[in-house]
Amino acid sequence: MELSVMLQLLISGLGMTLQIFVITLVGALPLGVLVALARMSSFKPLALVARFFISVLRGTPLMLQLMAWMFFPYYVFGMSLTSDWKFYACAIGFILNYSAYFAEIYRSGIQSIPRGQYEAAQVLGYTSTQTFMFIVLPQVIKRILPAMGNEVIALIKDTSLAFVLGVMEMFTQAKAIAASQVSMLPYLIAAAIYWCFTLVVEFILSRIEKKLSYYHD
Repeated sequence: MELSVMLQLLISGLGMTLQIFVITLVGALPLGVLVALARMSSFKPLALVARFFISVLRGTPLMLQLMAWMFFPYYVFGMSLTSDWKFYACAIGFILNYSAYFAEIYRSGIQSIPRGQYEAAQVLGYTSTQTFMFIVLPQVIKRILPAMGNEVIALIKDTSLAFVLGVMEMFTQAKAIAASQVSMLPYLIAAAIYWCFTLVVEFILSRIEKKLSYYHD
């Protein structure tokens, strides 16, 4: 196989990798906020459900979760699995898994804000929503950014786990090419692409961190 053809196949796989990456962030970031708020809720049943959700999703392998979502409709409802379902199962699995991790990061950030800031905002006439949006949230974002960055970078590498469902992302493409060509070259090229992807994300996160540097603890 020519190198140009190999690169073309790997780039097509990178497109799917990017889809999984973006869909996971778009779904997991806001869902993580909801789970974190439920986890901190004074309504005990809701808090217990959120804690159980986080415990299960963080305490079991993502690969196992992906397989569970893949075969859930068949074994529970007897539904036939379409060719499109593997991508949807992949998206659901990644979003739910990462929302659990993001929820704990959000929770730690929110709980790190001194109670006195809430009380001062109340004295100044701020509503609860205004206090959270304009006083608490900017500080929380700055404090949790390093931890969130670590999870985002981990997500780049975890997208390779989609291979268990047969989703043709970059690692799956590299694996197929390596098997057909009996060569390690596709893996080396894929590793280089993952590394470059990580460097780009690290650069973006560092720029965001600098823009937020006007908030001092």
